[in-house]
Amino acid sequence: MTLTKWHHSNRTQLAWLLPEAIVVLPVGATEQHGPHLATGTDWILAEAVAAEAAGLVHERSARPIVLAPAIPFGASDHHLPFGGTLSLSPETLLAVLLDVARSLNADGGRRLVLLNGHGGNIGVCHAAAAAASTRYGVKVAHVDYWQLMPDAALPVPGHAGQFETALMLAQDEAFAAERKERPDPPTGPVVDDVTLHTAESWQRIDGYTDRPELADPATGRKWFDQVAAALGDRLLELAEVL
Repeated sequence: MTLTKWHHSNRTQLAWLLPEAIVVLPVGATEQHGPHLATGTDWILAEAVAAEAAGLVHERSARPIVLAPAIPFGASDHHLPFGGTLSLSPETLLAVLLDVARSLNADGGRRLVLLNGHGGNIGVCHAAAAAASTRYGVKVAHVDYWQLMPDAALPVPGHAGQFETALMLAQDEAFAAERKERPDPPTGPVVDDVTLHTAESWQRIDGYTDRPELADPATGRKWFDQVAAALGDRLLELAEVL
């Protein structure tokens, strides 16, 4: 049985599926990823992980799984100084996600999974999930895909570092240009249990983290498969509890 994609389906098919379905919405960004990695990294990976995971489990799911089109823009204002970035303000992204949830409710849908692919979207996705469940009666789950990686020692997700670069190489090696060696990558100030946001910290690291030159396609495929399998497991669990 073919995985149901919202944008490949007609209104009659969706009207039949949505009252019982789980709709998976990849939420990404289009932003600079250093001098070496494609600007579409966050939405490309969110969409790919969602499609792979749903494809793995949809025939075993207690509910239909519907894959929605990815949102390719996120809250990326902190990357604007580097160029190559198309950003929504956090307020606009929140409004977009709430409008999608409102539309889903109007279409008869009751269950939504926000699969986030961008660190700058985390707070907005959390707020959107809470607000949509209250305003529209939609049950909403929020997942940051990199949180599903089993190896906590990896620099996950970083930004255009080894992890994201490897995953993108596994999708298509053309997504990554030659990377310069950076054996001692600069870091910003760290305070335990506190998240710091400063414009200076991004400039200090030239807009990307850790060591992308260590990335390779084979490792990227292994990590991608691990994340997709873990997400598939979560979708099966959500189908039972939502």
